[in-house]
Amino acid sequence: MSVGFLPFSIARLPRIEFGSGTLGKLPDIAAAYGSRLLIVTGVRAFAESEGGARFFAALCERKLSWEHVKVTGEPSPEFVDASVSALCGTPFDAVIGIGGGSALDAAKAIAGLLRPGNSVMDHLEGVGPERPYHGPATPFIAVPTTAGTGSEATKNAVLTAPGGFKKSFRDDKLVAEWAIIDPDLLATCSPALIGADGLDAFTQLLESFVSTRANPMTDALARSGIMAARDALSSLYHAQSAAARAQMAYASLLSGICLAQTGLGSVHGLASPLGAFFPIPHGVVCGTLVATATACNIDAMEARETGNPALPKYAEIGRRFAMKKGLDGPDARCHLVDVLRCWELELGLPRLSAYGIGTGDLPRIVAASRGSSMKTNPVVLTDLELTQILSARL
Repeated sequence: MSVGFLPFSIARLPRIEFGSGTLGKLPDIAAAYGSRLLIVTGVRAFAESEGGARFFAALCERKLSWEHVKVTGEPSPEFVDASVSALCGTPFDAVIGIGGGSALDAAKAIAGLLRPGNSVMDHLEGVGPERPYHGPATPFIAVPTTAGTGSEATKNAVLTAPGGFKKSFRDDKLVAEWAIIDPDLLATCSPALIGADGLDAFTQLLESFVSTRANPMTDALARSGIMAARDALSSLYHAQSAAARAQMAYASLLSGICLAQTGLGSVHGLASPLGAFFPIPHGVVCGTLVATATACNIDAMEARETGNPALPKYAEIGRRFAMKKGLDGPDARCHLVDVLRCWELELGLPRLSAYGIGTGDLPRIVAASRGSSMKTNPVVLTDLELTQILSARL
């Protein structure tokens, strides 16, 4: 073993098809599993698109049959259970999720429970009995149409009980058999969606890079994804191009791969209760908090953990963004935060108060933020520091 390399492990990943036009491979990939499919999408974006019409026509040409489930908003445990109850008597050969993170998470959870037939509440972390999941899962194929969550590469199905909780059904058996990433599918995304989702992907990459569970392999992937997002996010927001779509789709994929191995950090720790208690999209939470949370992490480590390995990592990204190899640590970290604050303004990220969040809500949010994501933040933040992050974005 090379000096300086500690042991690490990499969890299961899907087989990946990446590139313009790869959606065209999906009908043959699906047909290899059998003739009966369950397709889970959002309500309109893909189902009513030209690409969607071509896909369904290709299924007909191959004499495949399917049921179609449409997801409205973020999936809830009730939605998953109702879908499983209605469909579990049908012997599906594969489940295909096509859409943003909500459609993929719903499809992932449904694929996991179609054969066992039990409630997803049996397995949600931090809620109910947390029984072990034994499967078997129906083969799952993930096709993202946005560049943000990276759900195509993870074992997590995130479910929301509005006003109550936002928790994961999580198991290696839920990982997709295939992830089909076609950057052309991003062409229908609005600038607002590109900005919020793009900052979600970037946040996942940055938090994975400085996570307490980071390793040399995830560091290499996170660096690559971070630089792809840096080069593409602003240009894709202002004017779509094939090159920028490919870079952001790539960054999003890597963000899912990395977070699945390393965990995340304070932004996602706060995002869980924010998304549960208020009608705020996950990407908006990440985009509006990432600059302030990054600055808070840096300030906390500079004040009380000057030897923390995350400090030089933040500085490395700052130097890469500034394209100045000689930029020293504090100045490089300041540059990184400055770029994130510029993105916050340029991409039009709203403040938390736009979603009805006020000062009186902050203690409840902070109290519910100490889940799995917060545990891999590079420094333990106090309740006061978390409150200050939220207060700065009201």
